[in-house]
Amino acid sequence: MKLRREDLQGKKILSVNEKYYSVDHGLGEAILGTNTINIDQVLENIVCMELLRRGYTVTIGKNGEKEIDFISSKNKDKLYIQVAYLLAGSETIEQEFGIYDSVRDHYPKYVLSLDEFDMIRNGIKHLNIRDFLLS
Repeated sequence: MKLRREDLQGKKILSVNEKYYSVDHGLGEAILGTNTINIDQVLENIVCMELLRRGYTVTIGKNGEKEIDFISSKNKDKLYIQVAYLLAGSETIEQEFGIYDSVRDHYPKYVLSLDEFDMIRNGIKHLNIRDFLLS
């Protein structure tokens, strides 16, 4: 699955540097022998496929030199989503939540991880990936 990049400052779709996602995790498991080495990419891939299954149009957000994992749009609704394996340290927390600092609109912003406790920060919602997938 190919996703295009969306420039948040210029409000346009970029024609270069698309990002590709696998539609079959079993294929990666069969070829590489394990998916645990690249768990961040696997989780990101699962969230991407779920957003598409829910009927969202999904792009990758580009905000200067930073990247927002997913900008998901359906009708007039929009969601910003960052995906991380674990928010284990302050550097990771700052990276995942800090990407939204320069996004000035009022659409919901999420950080999804496998952490069990809620780490909501500055109005940015934190959800466990399992809870997101089951909602």
